[in-house]
Amino acid sequence: MILIAMGVSGAGKTRIGEMLAERLHCAFTDGDAFHSAANKEKMHHGIPLTDEDRWPWLKTIRAAIEEKQKAGETAVFTCSSLKRSYRDILRAGDKDVCFVYLKGSREVLAERLGDRTGHFFDPSLLQSQLDTLEEPGDDEAITVSIDLTPEQIVDEVLRQVEAR
Repeated sequence: MILIAMGVSGAGKTRIGEMLAERLHCAFTDGDAFHSAANKEKMHHGIPLTDEDRWPWLKTIRAAIEEKQKAGETAVFTCSSLKRSYRDILRAGDKDVCFVYLKGSREVLAERLGDRTGHFFDPSLLQSQLDTLEEPGDDEAITVSIDLTPEQIVDEVLRQVEAR
């Protein structure tokens, strides 16, 4: 099984992903690690990424997912996965890939981004991400509110994974 914590910046993908991996006793990989230096530079300067910027990044994450699957490993990844077409690349028709959509209001997300330090993402890009976001339906992802505590989010995700 591959879980991908998804959502806009500030949703808590890294924290929740790390906690899920710990609970599942499996590897955790942050999708941001696969961004090119050029992508990180654009985001640092408040320039939204284009689809052309994202395609190679998404394909690299998919290759990492396939490596975990070939090794027979469960793993947790993070990736904003804002559009269905992006999720289609990561999923590649694979029923073993499950998205976890961390859903939050613009206000909560903006507050979290304002409190964050040391990250390459310029908080001014939040609206761009929200404009790009195509929220996944129940057929595509487990959706959990970021208004819950991290522990409650992880418990809910694992409950829903078990129910599937």
